[in-house]
Amino acid sequence: MDTSQHSLGALFDQLGLPSGKTEIDRFVAGHRLALGQALPDAPFWNAAQSAFLRDALQQDSDWTEEADELAVLLSK
Repeated sequence: MDTSQHSLGALFDQLGLPSGKTEIDRFVAGHRLALGQALPDAPFWNAAQSAFLRDALQQDSDWTEEADELAVLLSK
């Protein structure tokens, strides 16, 4: 059973990205989803990151809430 803490920072760790608040804020400020674009389909992900996000959302995994949160932040 996965008992790890799931947070936006932990999601960034899973994606292999810097996960500090400043780095997350910088990432969000520099990236946007196009209108109607699904999070895994954004052009700024590499293949592994896209696959992780797609799997998380399709399988309603423990990471779904954080992926949804990230999608909202990138859509503002």
